[in-house]
Amino acid sequence: MPSTITTEAVEKTVVDALISFGAEPSEVAPATELTTLDIDSLDLAELSQIVDDEYGVSMKSSDVSKIKTVGDIVALIVSKG
Repeated sequence: MPSTITTEAVEKTVVDALISFGAEPSEVAPATELTTLDIDSLDLAELSQIVDDEYGVSMKSSDVSKIKTVGDIVALIVSKG
């Protein structure tokens, strides 16, 4: 069963994933652009799988292409949940 989707839970999942991809914890904030964190399309594909496993939310490539910031990721997941 997927975890409950709250903004706080999703933010923690996303931040933890971005840090595991090599982002500096002190740089990860909702307004931070993914390019600043050196997050690439492969990282986003892996994050999409993590989100699907954790929350049962699928992120389509058309959705992912619109993501610019950490906050965009969180908002997208919460809106689809």
